[in-house]
Order: sequence, then structure tokens, then C-alpha cells
Amino acid sequence: MKKYLLLLSAVIITLMMSCDNSVKLNQEKQAKTDDSLIRVYLKANPQLKVQKHSSGIYFQVLSEGKGQHPTESSMVTVNYTAALLNDMVVDKASGFSSPLDHLIKGWQIGIPLVKEGGTILLIVPSGLAYGANGVGRIPENSVLVFTVDLTEFK
Repeated sequence: MKKYLLLLSAVIITLMMSCDNSVKLNQEKQAKTDDSLIRVYLKANPQLKVQKHSSGIYFQVLSEGKGQHPTESSMVTVNYTAALLNDMVVDKASGFSSPLDHLIKGWQIGIPLVKEGGTILLIVPSGLAYGANGVGRIPENSVLVFTVDLTEFK
């Protein structure tokens, strides 16, 4: 019986490791796909003067703002517009407040790049946004283009 349980445990561990590797490969493949789509979008929009962050997001500080930069633990208040790469607006809000660490990873990385009163353009790969899940009007694996005004933070 012990041998059977040990064998069963080994099989389960092997399957779990295989699934983890498969998920990582899919995420890497999606990240490459997203980056290709972003580069096509940027080629079609040469007026954008973005930089690529080491995380994979692309950003352009449109207005730096004044004072300090928020941190991931800051409560931020923003006005924003979110669009797909085809320029279809999928979400927007004014006066939206939230702890930054409760928002998508792309915002946690991008919003601290501006100061209070600043505006930033963020092009966020799906893995740093809503990933394979999508949400609301945002389809799964969507690259998102955000224009975010950081009106204040605490």
C-alpha cells in the first residue's frame, strides 16, 4: 500500500510540474505575441514616443506632474481611459480611487513613473493586465492602452 501511495504521489507531482511548465510556456508565448502586436501598433502610430520598461509595458510620460511619485502602497485617484489596440474604448472613469497595489500589475509599475498631476500613456501587455481571463468589455489576452491622469495620491 505504501508503494502505491508513493507511486501515486510521484505521478501527481510530475503532472503538477508538467502543468506549471505548460502554463509558463503559454505565458511566454503570449508575452511574445503581445509585444509583436504592440510593435505593430506603434509602427501605425509614429507620433507616440514610448519607452519600453523592463517589465514589458511601454510608456510615455505626457506630463510629469509635481511633487512626489506614488508607491505601490499609495491610495491613488485618477482619471483614465482604457482602449484596445484597435482604439475601441473599453473603460473610462473620472475620480477613480483605489490602493495602487489592488490594481493591475501594469498600473502598479506605470503609475509611479509620474508625479501628482502628471499624465502617462501606458501600453500594457495582457499578462500585466487581465491575462487570459478578460473582464467586462475587455476580451481575454488583450493588450490595453491607457491614458492615466494621476490627480492625487496619499
